[in-house]
Amino acid sequence: MILQIILLAVGFAMLVKGADWFVGGAVCIADRFHIPPIIIGLTIVAMGTSAPEAAVSITSAFQGVADITVGNIVGSNIMNILVILGISAAIVPLSVTKSTIRVEMPFLIGITVLLLLQGIDGTISLIDGIVLVAIFALYIAYLIIRTIRYSAQTEDEEITTMKMSKAVPMLIIGMVLIVWGSNIAVEAATAIARIVGMSERTIGLTIVALGTSLPELVTSTAAALKGETDIAIGNIVGSNLFNILFVLGISALIIPVPFAKAFAVDMIFAIASAVFLFAVCKFKRQLPRWSGFAMLAGYVGYMFYLL
Repeated sequence: MILQIILLAVGFAMLVKGADWFVGGAVCIADRFHIPPIIIGLTIVAMGTSAPEAAVSITSAFQGVADITVGNIVGSNIMNILVILGISAAIVPLSVTKSTIRVEMPFLIGITVLLLLQGIDGTISLIDGIVLVAIFALYIAYLIIRTIRYSAQTEDEEITTMKMSKAVPMLIIGMVLIVWGSNIAVEAATAIARIVGMSERTIGLTIVALGTSLPELVTSTAAALKGETDIAIGNIVGSNLFNILFVLGISALIIPVPFAKAFAVDMIFAIASAVFLFAVCKFKRQLPRWSGFAMLAGYVGYMFYLL
């Protein structure tokens, strides 16, 4: 038990330091190449912090453990919005760009609804996977076009003072520390849970879901504390889109993924979470502190439903 507690502390320390370096490197690269911070959040940061979800879900698809594939994605997406943005907003109100409110958030709601509709027949099929991956390709193309337009408007601006020779290693090392630290933390927490007698189901619904979302948690919180709220929100919205379109899409290309009826309730909760996020941002133009506490309360209610 003592060893596992030490490993848990080491894992969290790696996560915190990794997030600090990762966000710093990402912001520098965004400035250097005239990329809007929200795009960095929606792409590099989102995909990097979704690495644990991708590893768990795709490996589960290969092993034929469908409940983990779907449950990890849906559970992580709910946690990303309610817990991670909830904590970030509770720390400091998060400003939101108009384009995120107008494009990315409605897109996330639509994609989550699409996944529910695909799963109604009980399976995320090969065709469903092709559709998801195709939409992901179109989404990346949209982000590239948006970046080019932004770069053309700001080509004479140079904000960053950090050299690229330092920023790139910071980004890479930070991501390695985040993923490695999350793995250490999850394994230690799971071992502790087993020692105290928690069931495998409870471990999966709580520790594994939280563990694969730890990179998003520490990265978004670090970004919020640094005032990079575009990266904090972009990280979550981008991660949720990446989880559904790429991770679940690729999983369905490997093998048809059974979609249990019980997931319908979780999907409805995921949709409601995304709608709440959109509604608050639409009318307030930011995520105020009260919305952060409201989202955290909503997740507590969801956990009571699960357990």
